[in-house]
Amino acid sequence: MAKFMMKCFLIVTVLLLGVLIGMQQANEGMKKMRGYNDPSLQGAFHITDNDGEVEASVLGRKVTSHDLEQKQKQLEEVEAFNFFSSIGEKLGNGISALFEKIMNAIGNGIGALLDKL
Repeated sequence: MAKFMMKCFLIVTVLLLGVLIGMQQANEGMKKMRGYNDPSLQGAFHITDNDGEVEASVLGRKVTSHDLEQKQKQLEEVEAFNFFSSIGEKLGNGISALFEKIMNAIGNGIGALLDKL
């Protein structure tokens, strides 16, 4: 399950970066097509370096390291209970126990049959 989640996260990340790069390339193409720099056309992302502090802007929203730290603290404070995850875990445990009982019954039946021979 963890491998699947990591693969999904990796694929989503790659696709998101592809979309952002595609938007940036489309913006550059619009600038070239017009022949002049139009300030109303903003890029998909923009990175600036101000006296050693790096600021990033993604789709017009500024992203700083303080925002990321604040979100990380917020996620750590929230102890979310995933209802569907707990139901899935209980269902999986129940199905595993059921098949284990079925296999034990089949094994005992075959053992009893072999004892008679």
